[in-house]
Amino acid sequence: MTPTQRSLKYLRDQGWRVAVVEYWHAFARKRMDLFHAFDLLCVRGNETLAVQVTSASNVSARIRKIEDNDAVPDLRKAGWQLFVHGWRKGKDGKWIVREVDVS
Repeated sequence: MTPTQRSLKYLRDQGWRVAVVEYWHAFARKRMDLFHAFDLLCVRGNETLAVQVTSASNVSARIRKIEDNDAVPDLRKAGWQLFVHGWRKGKDGKWIVREVDVS
């Protein structure tokens, strides 16, 4: 299971409607994120959540990527919640998510 699949399940279990907004750009041969920063877009009631998914070791790099993104002020002004999910395996073998709110 990929980190994105883990976040999909995690968020859906919390009642979010979740869409994967990252895609493979064949011509550029790279993955493209929504606003070059987010992998998942979620809605629940009147809430909107955008999530960047990564491994736990890359959380700080993703936070910097979001902070440097010129679309983020507009998303914040629109009231979106912005999160980074960093996944790691615990000592017991279970997967643990570190959620960082960068709203």
